[in-house]
Amino acid sequence: MSTTPKIVSTLIAPEPEKAGLTRRVTGRDHHGEEVEIAVVEERPLTIYLNSQEIVTAMTIGDYPEYLALGFLRNQGMLQREDVVTKVDYDDDLEVVVVRTERKTDYEEKLRKKTRTSGCAVGTVFGDMMEGLDQIRLPETPVKTSWLYALAETINRMPSLYLAAGAIHGTVLCHEDKPLVYMEDVGRHNAVDKIAGWMFAEGADPADKIMYTTGRLTSEMVIKCAQMGIPTLVSRSGFTAWGVEIANTLGLTLIGRMRGQRFVCLSGENRLIRDAEVREKPKGPKA
Repeated sequence: MSTTPKIVSTLIAPEPEKAGLTRRVTGRDHHGEEVEIAVVEERPLTIYLNSQEIVTAMTIGDYPEYLALGFLRNQGMLQREDVVTKVDYDDDLEVVVVRTERKTDYEEKLRKKTRTSGCAVGTVFGDMMEGLDQIRLPETPVKTSWLYALAETINRMPSLYLAAGAIHGTVLCHEDKPLVYMEDVGRHNAVDKIAGWMFAEGADPADKIMYTTGRLTSEMVIKCAQMGIPTLVSRSGFTAWGVEIANTLGLTLIGRMRGQRFVCLSGENRLIRDAEVREKPKGPKA
């Protein structure tokens, strides 16, 4: 598995029309009239590291190899220097096996579990704070013009969310350009797919921005920091612990982003306000 940073130019985008991601279901609306809508499929995916079963996650089923690599990487079970010799995915068995040159045994770590606030019941093995004191994030500046451009571009892109709802999206970005857009029923799964892609491609995280539709919880902040990404942006809100960890790690944390409105609760000193904010005209007072 390559760990050499490379310049990334290819965009991976959602494919809402891809077979197997949604199903047509018939119901009745508030008028009692028959309607047919698309709903997101969920399926189990069991992840193995070498011969050891690690976890079974509920997922939409796309990019299972990236999900497995990213999950293991974010759980600290796959090290930065590890050489991955093979990733095998069996669609019939719904199993993905990641094989490494290094012999692995995480029996003790698997005994310790922390349920996170992530949708679809995220699970973190071991101590969530383990190794965070050794993380040093780069003080990469962020221009508000990039944020406004990203929000506009991402909101207009075809997605499973627009097609069927009940889904979270995470986008890896460089300046004002989306690079990799992943979706899943749980926001932690979408982040893990990004982490797996970065590990597989040897992408440099230092100049990246992670944009998510989900809440900025402790889990989201920790995963972003573990991935080495210095900026985390969301259209949703914050949790207090997420903000506290972001400030401790020096991560730029921006939430409640709607149009040109946002709130920055960590890393304000790295924001470059280079875009004029166009305020909406106020209507007459009642």
